[in-house]
Amino acid sequence: MSVETDETWTSDEYGRSHEGRVGVLLDDGTAPRPVYFDSASGSSGWEVRHWSVYDGAGTYQTRPKADVLRAECSCGWTGALHAVDWTTAGELPFHESGLPTAERCEEDWDTHLRDVAATTIPLPAELEAFFQAVTAAIEKLAQDSPTAALKAARTLELIAQRTAHWPAHDARDHDPQRVAADLGLSMDATRGLLARFGGWYAHG
Repeated sequence: MSVETDETWTSDEYGRSHEGRVGVLLDDGTAPRPVYFDSASGSSGWEVRHWSVYDGAGTYQTRPKADVLRAECSCGWTGALHAVDWTTAGELPFHESGLPTAERCEEDWDTHLRDVAATTIPLPAELEAFFQAVTAAIEKLAQDSPTAALKAARTLELIAQRTAHWPAHDARDHDPQRVAADLGLSMDATRGLLARFGGWYAHG
């Protein structure tokens, strides 16, 4: 049984709603299929779509050769095309020679996340400042008493559960796409968040 593997990026704020990766395009502009690798025994294998496997090499079957790399996000966004420079790669394996290009893709994705954040509903400046102060206070407390810091974090959890219950119910009556956009989350993640805070998780 084959397993597809890849390297992805996520953020604490948006999770898999904006999961990024390095995408590959071939010289004809198409995205290649995952590359299949046999196991040592030959009885099974796995599929890989990590950008570094598209190097045009291969002993028994030539692998596709990347023409450009670009950032891709689970929300459907794609970044700028970055041409792969094969002329100066020399004898370096692609996972080394292509790394600077892949890092540019991750920088593009970071910019995409900042753009997403700019479209979400803003919080009052005083509340943002309060959250920063609470974060700093708990981090400082953790240096002296880890258990006290845990108790403080648990208190924040309880506050979140209490204060978000009715807002979740109210938001459920609003346009789902607008709510998701305000939060910067996918529709599925938004439904899960509202269900968790609204208390109807167990009822589906």
